[in-house]
Amino acid sequence: GRCRLLCKPSALAQHLVRSLGRSAALWGGRWLWPCWPRLQMLWQLLQPPEPEPVVARELLQLSDAGLVALDWLVGPWGAAGGGGGVSSPVLLLIPNAAGKVTGGLLQLGLRALERGFIPVIFNRRGHNGCPLTTPRLQPFGDPGDLREAVTYLRCRHPCASLLAVSEGSGSGLLLAYLGESGSSSRLAAAACLSPIFRGRDWFEARMPWLYEWPLLLHLKQGLSRYAGALAEVVDTDRLLGSRSLRELEETLFCRTRSRPTSWESYWERNEPLRDADEAAVPVLCLCSADDPVRGPPARSLPRELFRSSPYFFLLLTPHGGHCGFPRRGPGRCWAHEAVLEYFRAMAEFLRTEERRKGLPRPR
Repeated sequence: GRCRLLCKPSALAQHLVRSLGRSAALWGGRWLWPCWPRLQMLWQLLQPPEPEPVVARELLQLSDAGLVALDWLVGPWGAAGGGGGVSSPVLLLIPNAAGKVTGGLLQLGLRALERGFIPVIFNRRGHNGCPLTTPRLQPFGDPGDLREAVTYLRCRHPCASLLAVSEGSGSGLLLAYLGESGSSSRLAAAACLSPIFRGRDWFEARMPWLYEWPLLLHLKQGLSRYAGALAEVVDTDRLLGSRSLRELEETLFCRTRSRPTSWESYWERNEPLRDADEAAVPVLCLCSADDPVRGPPARSLPRELFRSSPYFFLLLTPHGGHCGFPRRGPGRCWAHEAVLEYFRAMAEFLRTEERRKGLPRPR
């Protein structure tokens, strides 16, 4: 359609252009109101997935006795495909930074389940009903907990390819993990839907109230459950009285009682792209030029990164809102089909390269 792929020329880029060019996802019918990005965003976020997924929760204890929750999508079994086998690829789904598991993310998980993937949702400490056993939450770009979860998934599915896809502000966590881990990430490929590339700028610029206030209320509701435990480390009155996401983030991670730090120092350690040059896993970033949450493309898209790194690919579309990308007909979001086609193309390319070079398959 009208999508553009911005990347450094390579054999992988040529293969990706051919695969996405043949994909029906990019040529399907568009929505009737392409110029209303905020309406697209609400339509996508508020629509429940069809059919409603069945989820099995698993709590993973971390090295400091904290807990994260892994929600495995295991049904409905009436869906075509109905799950994968021992060597089926595992798809790790990362919600936004507020921990909100949207209908769009669940819909992507269902689509992946139909295609034979094993989808699992990563829930941070204290998010989405995950118990908070330590007075510590996960900063915006701290990949420590995600690294332990990936290690566990690799041990549980040693023969499967491990893939990851993030939504919205949750991409800050995935991008930080890929940069910090480099060639040791244990992922075969990754994708980001409407990612936030520059965390500090995003918090300081603020989002439209239509998006910021629901997320702020969602975060406060979750934090209020642990106000007693968090009172040891932060000012809970100030925390629950925050009037912006920046004020809440600063109160929670910078103005702590034990180790206070500055806003500048916090982002030196938590910017998503701080180690982007070290990333060694192909990453597809699917962005819309009219995204009302990320901000104007000229200011919020790191185009030079996609021109210089052989691992970063930017699929840019003129319309789609924030994590919306709506279309008529089944599926509702054409970006989900594009992401699954990208993962299929990546697997095909890697198999071809192994045969061409005569490389043994990883054990």
